[in-house]
Amino acid sequence: MSTAPTPWLPTAWAHPTRVAVTDGHHLRPMGPADVDLDLPAVRASRDRLWEIYGQAWGWPPAELSREADVDDLAHHAAEIEAHESFLYGLFDADESALLGCVYVDPPAKVGADADISWWVVEGAVGSALEAALDAFVPAWIAAGWPLERPRYVGRDLTWQQWLALPDLVKENS
Repeated sequence: MSTAPTPWLPTAWAHPTRVAVTDGHHLRPMGPADVDLDLPAVRASRDRLWEIYGQAWGWPPAELSREADVDDLAHHAAEIEAHESFLYGLFDADESALLGCVYVDPPAKVGADADISWWVVEGAVGSALEAALDAFVPAWIAAGWPLERPRYVGRDLTWQQWLALPDLVKENS
């Protein structure tokens, strides 16, 4: 009897490394080299991001230092490499600005095989870019990811409803 945990995604599956959202915007995985774009985007959107993610993730902190952001992005990059979790940045064509992020995570609560959420920077709230991302993400997940029951937290259900779900019990390894 094997005691190895069941992988979240098929071993042979390769995650997308760049995908067009609009003619001038794309998603790609993020890492510590993106700190100079990530930090100002998160800081400028901090209050709204805390309203979204604060209770569930405790993020972003009130004072996000460059060093803490580098560490956070390095952690995300390691999780991406290991296929444990995915952070994609929404960039303009020349990658001069980070305009938002998409998270594809293994489920933490019962009822789904992934928990997916996303946000855009303050200047893009209510814009055509936000509407394009809102339409794009579920279609992208359905077409390109090996998931059967993705849950769009903040979309299919509120973060409060998500927090109220029972935690997913992991098998002991």
